[in-house]
Amino acid sequence: MEEFLKTLMGKKIDVSCGSNASFRGDVMDVKSGILFLRDDDEKVAYVAIDKIAVICEVREHQSRPGFVS
Repeated sequence: MEEFLKTLMGKKIDVSCGSNASFRGDVMDVKSGILFLRDDDEKVAYVAIDKIAVICEVREHQSRPGFVS
């Protein structure tokens, strides 16, 4: 799992650690069984890799000015 998470360095992901715990952020680092995620407020979450159930890459949709019809 650590090797897979290292391939996501610099990408924004959603991480689920069960039914009640989920996190979103940019992958900063992966070491010693810990995933370091930085959110939009520059706060860092430290997630135990062995508790991760699901990982999804986040695709940011750029907003375009104009009208939606």
